[in-house]
Amino acid sequence: MTETVDETALIAALREGDDAAFAQLVDQHTPSMLRVARGYVPSREIAEEVVQETWIALIKGIDNFEGRSSLRTWLFAVMINIAKARGVRERRDADAAVAAYTGGTVDAARFRTGEDPWPGHWREGQEPSPFPDTPEGSVLGDELVDVARRELDTLPERQRVVVTLRDMLGFDSSEVCELLDISIANQRVLLHRGRAAVRQVLEDYLEDRS
Repeated sequence: MTETVDETALIAALREGDDAAFAQLVDQHTPSMLRVARGYVPSREIAEEVVQETWIALIKGIDNFEGRSSLRTWLFAVMINIAKARGVRERRDADAAVAAYTGGTVDAARFRTGEDPWPGHWREGQEPSPFPDTPEGSVLGDELVDVARRELDTLPERQRVVVTLRDMLGFDSSEVCELLDISIANQRVLLHRGRAAVRQVLEDYLEDRS
């Protein structure tokens, strides 16, 4: 109830042209919007332009916001639509590049096929090995975060965006499905494959260190 009341007050303030309310919203969401936009366009500079266009769209469209979703979900939906359109213009070969991606970080044979009751899940005996305990503590933890982020940047667009929304920004599955216009099953597979690719790289990194 408090969240609803707070958002109602925020929307009212935005409609009245409250600069402080707008600045607070910009500070709160811009970093995460940049991360998601970066998944659709080829550079951070273009991602920043996409986010700027989104804030302009918010100013122009807040009077027409009907509240059928949260303001955050609506904001990200607008941003993703702008990013998609910009990405098409900026990367004519994006589809070919994604199609050529082999997903080589994880052997496809480790996953169950479409004939299995649980397609896309690990085959028995092919599950990732658990990460070993280490006395290096937070130092190794920071290294693993860096490795994971680098691998995230290499994922196919849909996997990267789903993992970013779910694991980095805390969106739930229904919000992600709404934002990306995909089914729950599709979202689940994209998330699983993306997480698996990142984990595989972490496994390889730990094995190399040992």
